[in-house]
Parts: sequence; C-alpha cells; structure tokens
Amino acid sequence: MSTVRAKKHLGQHFLNDKTAALRIVDGLQPELGFQQVLEVGPGMGVLSDILLPRSDQYQTWLIDVDDESIDYLGRQYPDLGDRLIHGDFLALDFQSYFPGKLAIIGNFPYNISSQILFKILDERDKVVQMVGMFQKEVAERCVAKPGSKEYGILSVFLQAYYDVEYLFTVKAGAFTPPPKVLSGVMRMTRNNRETLDCDEKLFWRVVKAAFNQRRKTLRNALSAVVPKDRMSDNALYELRAERLTVADFENLTNEIIGVL
Repeated sequence: MSTVRAKKHLGQHFLNDKTAALRIVDGLQPELGFQQVLEVGPGMGVLSDILLPRSDQYQTWLIDVDDESIDYLGRQYPDLGDRLIHGDFLALDFQSYFPGKLAIIGNFPYNISSQILFKILDERDKVVQMVGMFQKEVAERCVAKPGSKEYGILSVFLQAYYDVEYLFTVKAGAFTPPPKVLSGVMRMTRNNRETLDCDEKLFWRVVKAAFNQRRKTLRNALSAVVPKDRMSDNALYELRAERLTVADFENLTNEIIGVL
C-alpha cells in the first residue's frame, strides 16, 4: 500500500496512535447541532477512518493542500467526491461549501496554528466547535487564564467567543516523524454571545496594543490607541494586559470609544 511522505515545509507529522485519534474524534459533540465536520490536513486519514463511518451523526469533509495526500485520500475514500477539497484551509470560502453550522477537526500543522485559529475566529458565526491537536505550548496559551504568563492575545480573542478546554497531551512517539515537542488536544465550543458587549474592531485594537507591550501598564501600552490625557482614573489602566479578563477588556473598550 502506498503511503504519503511527511513534508517538513508543510509542517506535517502524521498521527499513528489510533487510541489518540479516537479520543480526538470523540471530543466532538454532535448534540450541538452541526451537520457537517471539516477535517483539516487529514494526511493519511487516521482521523478520517473514524469520522467517515459516523455518517448518521454528521457528514465529513476533508481539506488538504498537499497533492500527494489528496491523491492518496481520493483512492482511499472514492465515495467522497466533492467532499475531498484540494486547497488551502486558510483561503477557503466557507459560504461556498458550508451553508449551515459546522465543526472543524484536525491534527493541525504546527507552523500555521495561529493562522488556523484566527481563520476559525473569522468564521465564528459558522464554526460551532473545533477539536484539534496543536503544539502543547500553543494549546496551553489558548486555554490560559488571566494572571498567567501564557495568557495573551490568542487567549483573549478565543475566550471572547469560545469556551476553550485542554483535553489531553500526546507524546512525540505517537507521530511519524516524531515532532521535537509535546502536542496538546483542545476543544473550543462557541459560546452563546453573537457579538461582544462593545465595538469589536476597537476591542481587537485594544487587546493587540495591550499585549504588544505587555510589560507596561495599560496607561502606557494603550497610549497609541487613546491619548493619555483622555484616559480616566479607571484602575484597569494601572494593570498589565495579562491581568485583565475578557469582560475587563470590553469595559475598557466601551470607555475608550466614549472619549475618542
């Protein structure tokens, strides 16, 4: 049987641990109401083998940018037809393929993990849930709480729109080739907020500016967003970014937009 070569430039590390694969797929919660699941970067189909037979729960789609993987998957799953997408997930037009709500799953390439998460954020009105494998450090950053050094821009943005959980750790030996880092599986489930309680564009600006100078207090870090002479005596300005909750950032955004 032919195989697919893992390509370094695509950040490919193929999962070969079937127990871990089953735990990842079991992390999906179809009771949330999504009808479609998109697997990103299926490689040689270790997750696909478990996903596709569950057609009574959801319809599985696969997307991969790698020609060799697409060729292999097309032979492995000849019934997929249009549900095997040869393309770049980061450039995917969701509306063309997924009219309703969907879930995303994958053993994601570690070299583009942040871009994948921001793409999911862009599509948050459609993506009800994501279960995925990331570098352990990245997964820990996503679930980090205020006050920890891991807490940052990704933590705030993801937790503004999703409930984020760390599920389990996977050792390097579960992959071919083994990565030089541990891997972590996390789940993100869309919360019930359609929009934030503030101007979303300004919220993103405030959070980015705050963490771009995370060693400074917000009174200094946010001076590029709002002049210091327009800042109030709100105690939040005296804190560093890592101390603020999502709600704190929303409150500060509402205060800032009132003086701009």
